[in-house]
Amino acid sequence: MAKGYYDIPVAYNEPIFSYAPGSPEREDLQKTYDKMWGESIDIPMVINGKKISTGTTQRVLPPHDHAHNVGSFHLGTKDHVHQAIKAALDAKDAWENMPWSDRAAIFLKAADLLAGPYRSRINAATMICQGKNAFQAEIDSVCEMVDFLRFNVQFVSDIYAQQPESDPGVWNRLEYRALEGFTFAITPFNFTAIAGNLPTSMAMMGNTVVWKPSKNQVYSAKVLMDVFEEAGVPDGVINMIFTDSQETSDIVFAHPEFAGLHYTGSTSVFQNIWKTVGNNIHKYRSYPRIVGETGGKDFVLAHPSSNPKQVSTALTRGAFEYQGQKCSAASRAYIPKSLWADVKQMLLDDVNSFKMGSPRDFTNFINAVIHERSFDSLAQYIDNAKKDPSTEIIVGGNYDKSKGWFVEPTVIVTTDPKYVTMCEELFGPVLTIFVYEDKDYDATVKLVDETSVYGLTGAIFCNDRYVTSDTINKLRNAAGNFYINDKPTGAVVGQQPFGGARASGTNDKAGSYLNLLRWVSPRTIKETMVSPVDYRYPFLGED
Repeated sequence: MAKGYYDIPVAYNEPIFSYAPGSPEREDLQKTYDKMWGESIDIPMVINGKKISTGTTQRVLPPHDHAHNVGSFHLGTKDHVHQAIKAALDAKDAWENMPWSDRAAIFLKAADLLAGPYRSRINAATMICQGKNAFQAEIDSVCEMVDFLRFNVQFVSDIYAQQPESDPGVWNRLEYRALEGFTFAITPFNFTAIAGNLPTSMAMMGNTVVWKPSKNQVYSAKVLMDVFEEAGVPDGVINMIFTDSQETSDIVFAHPEFAGLHYTGSTSVFQNIWKTVGNNIHKYRSYPRIVGETGGKDFVLAHPSSNPKQVSTALTRGAFEYQGQKCSAASRAYIPKSLWADVKQMLLDDVNSFKMGSPRDFTNFINAVIHERSFDSLAQYIDNAKKDPSTEIIVGGNYDKSKGWFVEPTVIVTTDPKYVTMCEELFGPVLTIFVYEDKDYDATVKLVDETSVYGLTGAIFCNDRYVTSDTINKLRNAAGNFYINDKPTGAVVGQQPFGGARASGTNDKAGSYLNLLRWVSPRTIKETMVSPVDYRYPFLGED
């Protein structure tokens, strides 16, 4: 056991490498990418520390070159789901009873491994398998993941330090217990950092985890598991499986020891999970913790007082970085008529300057979308917009999947503020703009609030502080992450805790202590130093 109160190393945000021409990190990443591109990777599941190969495999498909053979990963069965649950439960006692300082040391080591010897490898895997350019991979798979690990260690230490007051003769204390049972993490393709944070944030609090990553993110998931192994995460604490979604859900959510879900993905899937958990509530040992972040229809609202160049740059970056495949991506915008001509021209100039292609070419700003289903869906939205009398495509509108799943950055201008692409999440490089009359700003604020079922991120551009203050108040429920004079993407761990409400999820704020509180079950302990020996209180005495 620990024999002291230990000061955690102060968390800091990992510096972002520039990957500028001639820089050593650029050369190292290019060499690593080329090496990994030329290999054929074999990716097993990991259950109780053992690498599980089933012989039933599925190809890893680079979205920008889907004919290229990067390798394959092994698919599991329902037996592997049961094995992963058993491994998590078997590892639970030793893990939750390990001194907190030892758990912290493991994850701090993982952070330094990612920031150091694994940096190029995790970036290259994210570029190859998830279609991110070098900069998008760097801010995600290295910097944000490292930030999650370092800051979460600090947050856990801060949580443990929160203790109740004690009267004389009494010692009150709070024990932050791990949840009773196993926890389950379902993670998306679009952020390696989310894929790593969801299981590790639960594990830091003493929980053991069954982790089901997206099958479109398996390469970087494997690298993360390699890092966890080298950092010293014990066998069975994090178990990674590649199994059928429905079959897995049927087993996990019917298990009496199911204690918590950490989820990022589609709204419809999350809602169905919630319903399933509710229907099974009588089976569980305790009420499970359900934490989910599901999506958004994120807005940029410009006031007539705003700077057109700042607005156009926010749209360019907010809508099209990583092909718009961010739950925070700007996908609907409201521009005043007085600014529209300038914003339009600057936006066209920016989009027409984009280069699109493989992430290996560092001059490409745009890469492919993640898979054929996404490509086909986006193509359908674009084709429908071409035929609709209320819309005009002012740039982009083309697509090609002959080599990779490439969709041009597309800007739709609509006269219908409730047009489908103003309301539904597309998850791709498509931005829809509604131009409003300057005098209708207040009505447009109301329109922003009422158009979407989501409430994740949003941005306003305004240089009138009275208007800014009023808009912040009127849109208080429209976005869990609200930006003033900035794009609605790019939340930084420890600075802008991330999450939204409405149909966007439970708003438990990844990147803050608030999220970690969901993964503990506090126990209050009162110890009386000298116990009473007479039941009688003074008030019982006779006058």
